Amino acid sequence: MLHILDLSGQHIKSFPGHSASVSDISMDVTGDFIATASIDGQVIVHSLSGAETPSFNLKRPVRTVALEPNFARSSTRSLISGGMAGNLVLHEKGWLGYKETVLHSGEGPIWQVRWRENLIAWANDLGVKIYDTHSQSRITFIDRPADSPRADLFKCTLHWQDESTLLIGWADQIKVARIRARPRKTASASSSPLLVEITAVFQLDCMISGIVPHPLSQSAAASTALAGDALKKANGGGSVRSIAPALTAFLVLAYTPPDTSLLTGNEATSDRSEQARKQAERPELRIISRAGEELAADALGITDFERWNCNDYVLVDIDVEPAKASAPGSAGERFYIVLSPKDLVVVKPRDWRDHVAWLVERKRYEEALEEIERCSDEAHVAGEKDAVNAVEIGQRYIEHLVAEGDYAKAARLCPKVCGQDTKRWEDWIFVFAQKHQLQAIIPYIPTDSPTLSPLVYEIVLTHFLAHDRQALLQTIKTWPKGIYDIGAVIVAVQSELDRAPSSSSMKPTGPDTVILMECLAELFTLNRQPGKALPYFLRLRRPNVFDLIRENNLFTDVQDQALLLVEFDQELREKRKKDGEDVDTDPVAAITLLVDHIHSIPIGRVVQQLQSRPYYLYLYLDALFHKDPHLTSAYADTQVKLYAEYAPRSLIDFLRASNYYNLEAAYNVCSERDLVPEMVFLLGRMGNNKKALNLIIERLGDVNRAIDFAKEQHDDDLWEDLLRYSETRPPFIRGLLENVGAEIDPIRLIRRIKNGLEIPGLKGALIKILQDFNLQVSLLEGCQTIMNGDCADLVLKLHKNQTSGFFLSAKTPCPICNDPIAQPPHGLALLFLCRHVVHAQCVDHGEDLPHQPDPTLVGMGIGGQPGLSGKIAFTAILRAKITQGCPVCHKKSEGERT
Repeated sequence: MLHILDLSGQHIKSFPGHSASVSDISMDVTGDFIATASIDGQVIVHSLSGAETPSFNLKRPVRTVALEPNFARSSTRSLISGGMAGNLVLHEKGWLGYKETVLHSGEGPIWQVRWRENLIAWANDLGVKIYDTHSQSRITFIDRPADSPRADLFKCTLHWQDESTLLIGWADQIKVARIRARPRKTASASSSPLLVEITAVFQLDCMISGIVPHPLSQSAAASTALAGDALKKANGGGSVRSIAPALTAFLVLAYTPPDTSLLTGNEATSDRSEQARKQAERPELRIISRAGEELAADALGITDFERWNCNDYVLVDIDVEPAKASAPGSAGERFYIVLSPKDLVVVKPRDWRDHVAWLVERKRYEEALEEIERCSDEAHVAGEKDAVNAVEIGQRYIEHLVAEGDYAKAARLCPKVCGQDTKRWEDWIFVFAQKHQLQAIIPYIPTDSPTLSPLVYEIVLTHFLAHDRQALLQTIKTWPKGIYDIGAVIVAVQSELDRAPSSSSMKPTGPDTVILMECLAELFTLNRQPGKALPYFLRLRRPNVFDLIRENNLFTDVQDQALLLVEFDQELREKRKKDGEDVDTDPVAAITLLVDHIHSIPIGRVVQQLQSRPYYLYLYLDALFHKDPHLTSAYADTQVKLYAEYAPRSLIDFLRASNYYNLEAAYNVCSERDLVPEMVFLLGRMGNNKKALNLIIERLGDVNRAIDFAKEQHDDDLWEDLLRYSETRPPFIRGLLENVGAEIDPIRLIRRIKNGLEIPGLKGALIKILQDFNLQVSLLEGCQTIMNGDCADLVLKLHKNQTSGFFLSAKTPCPICNDPIAQPPHGLALLFLCRHVVHAQCVDHGEDLPHQPDPTLVGMGIGGQPGLSGKIAFTAILRAKITQGCPVCHKKSEGERT
């Protein structure tokens, strides 16, 4: 009876028909037709969807049957069978039913036949033959291996890997036959168009009950190819005669004979112990690479396997269609079926999930997780839903590591296992804390994505406070400020600082004290309390103090700590100077801060604090003076002393720029330090020019400075004193001669030179005087010529302007009253040489001016002289009356707008 089952073992259908055991089964590519062969001599074709059931009685036991690959679609519905009769019979459907054609006979039983496309392969006692249905000719004969055991005990297994590759497993040997087209140059009319070559031969240590191709992954295929090359080089070829491309391996159903006499042919023995039936071993599924290397082996749990022989097992492969596979578009899954007289075993290639489960079962968690990480992306892309629970395996691995005491490794695993699960994170952190191994997991505790409970972070900070305060400081700096209660941590750190020695001094000495102060400063800053952090930064001498003050506007908080700020800044500058930096040109940061914020930090308060450190006071007052000299007016006398002490070269500039210091006190300070140029300047300011000149001459001996001083004072008596003093000093005479000018008459100086007095450079000085005099005369003459020319040009321009006429209309406005000049019609209009025209009544005292004579009356000899003489006389009268000239120009001269 034929039973149809699905891959889960569920019964689908059964077909009766045979009276003895079934020896072979064949299906077409559609899976709709199934042919069975039985030792009762019957061959039956069953249809899963139709009622058609053709059967053939061959009168002798049938060992094998094969349907035409496209049996369901073919019009001939061909099948081929063979058995103990030794005939290979082709059954083809015609008009009058099936006809039988014997393709081969006379060489013993036909043990197996397989059909693929146009090629039919069969095996008998002599070997394997291949028949081409297109050319209807046999194309090759592959002989049976030499010294092979009996064919009836160890059957031949045939399997078409593809349209051109045939796998042959016979006894303990595997052959791979490749079918290809015959080259045209060797083809003849009687020869087949195809030829066959053996590409690989493998010798195994077991009998072959079945063989099918087994696809390998890319990595396995590559490693197999490398292994094959190495094996071929090491063995000089060995049992591997030719190696096909490493795309697939061979899955072999291996059978180990319990009785070696079956292999040697020594079956007729008189020894009863050898005649007794021996128990067989379990059959194995082995994966053999194309290099002949055994890649894997699994023993099968077959019922009563001790009783079965090699021919009792069958191995076939099944490819699940893509529509039935786990994901759309995939290539489908591959299954293998192992049949025995009592069992049907479904074999599925192990995937990475099976490997992971196997690793977990043996507590090899790390390898399991690595396998999951490597394969999970591939499974996700393939759309597989039954992914392995990596988190659960990770949990078990961490538990295992903690139990083994490997806390460091367990902690490293926590980020992968816990991920975004805050509860799992907190549970493991508490476990580590209970086992006093918190330091192992601290580096892996997340502060963001996810953020844990504030209690967890406070536990970590408390641990650092007790065991590693440097790590506490670093953690406070790096952790986000909102994940824990800053106030609670401040209280804890402050409590520790209060108990620490030397914590009350201005400069902490102990390393623990320094770290605790740094922690408090950072915590107060994070808690937005920079004012409380400032004292700690100052005591710790941190460079960011000034930035902290400016950024948080803490100027009122430092107004009583000016001395501490300046001292701190000076220490920083000294340290930078030792490091080789040039700090002399850089402004003092503390002084700059105090000067820039005098409204928040009063000057008097700072001066009072810096009185004990005069140099710092000098820096402060000097910066203030450069910002605004009036700011230091109350401390001008102090500044004189400070400049004289710390910057004598800058004292003269201060004395010149300031007017707030006491001259006598300043002179006494300069006198104590013998600052002659400053004393000269102060004496000049006090009016004691003679003493000042005497200092220049006696102490400095600088004739140029003496001359410059005399020029500044504009005092003839001072020049007389200078000349008197120079009479006996040739260098001074020479200096005076070289600098004569408007202040010194050269003749006056030359007459005072005594006869016989030797003056070095006198000739050159006199020549210079003469040259300067000639140059001066030449300049004066040139200036006079230029002035005369300019005067002539201006006179001509004035004459032209006064004598030339200009356009005047009746609508021209009067500059004084803005009324047209023509109003009234017979009114008197005055034209000045400055080219201004105004009404007569608009000038000063205009009402006293005479009226213009009527031309008609004048012509009659009444009211004035006729002709030009009368006009000149009238104009003279008007000139006498107008005392201020042009009223427009007069207003402009007084600054009024016209």
